[in-house]
Amino acid sequence: MKKFTSQFWLQRPIHWSLVFGLASLLGSCGSGDIPLGPTSLNSRYTEEQPALSGNGRFLAFISNRNSVHQLLVYDLQQQSFIRTPGLNRPETITESPSLSYTGRYIVYITSDQGRPVVALYDRAIQQSQIVTPTYRGWVRNPGISPDGRYIVFETAARGHWDIEVLDRGPNIELDIPNGATVNPSQ
Repeated sequence: MKKFTSQFWLQRPIHWSLVFGLASLLGSCGSGDIPLGPTSLNSRYTEEQPALSGNGRFLAFISNRNSVHQLLVYDLQQQSFIRTPGLNRPETITESPSLSYTGRYIVYITSDQGRPVVALYDRAIQQSQIVTPTYRGWVRNPGISPDGRYIVFETAARGHWDIEVLDRGPNIELDIPNGATVNPSQ
């Protein structure tokens, strides 16, 4: 007959180095190390597709904070979010942000009547406009030049992905640093 002895799990050999290692790992991953909150850069939500302004001060990214898909702009110098009224429309997806030199202009993908379009947001006048209303194909991956004059993006209008360059014209207000000169011959 087989002898039965009860053995509690505490009586089994334990590799204490493994236990202490896991405990210290869990302790170091606490949220106290990362600043969280409505005004901090990091949150508990998905944040992706970061874009940095040319001067390195502003960061634009796509976030799902508060279960709302939105494009946010963060001032790295002031460590606070920038108000962007008119940028995020209800029930509209925004993707792939790109910033000009000082972050005045933001280009991004949004939807218009169910199809993707490239939109431009001007932080100075707090308005957004669609810059590709006549493109028949799909568009993706927009980018803006540092001065804000040129917008590039990919389009599938001809059945494969091509690169388009959109010139906003010589009469737009350029995004240049204060005190910089503009060479009109360029």
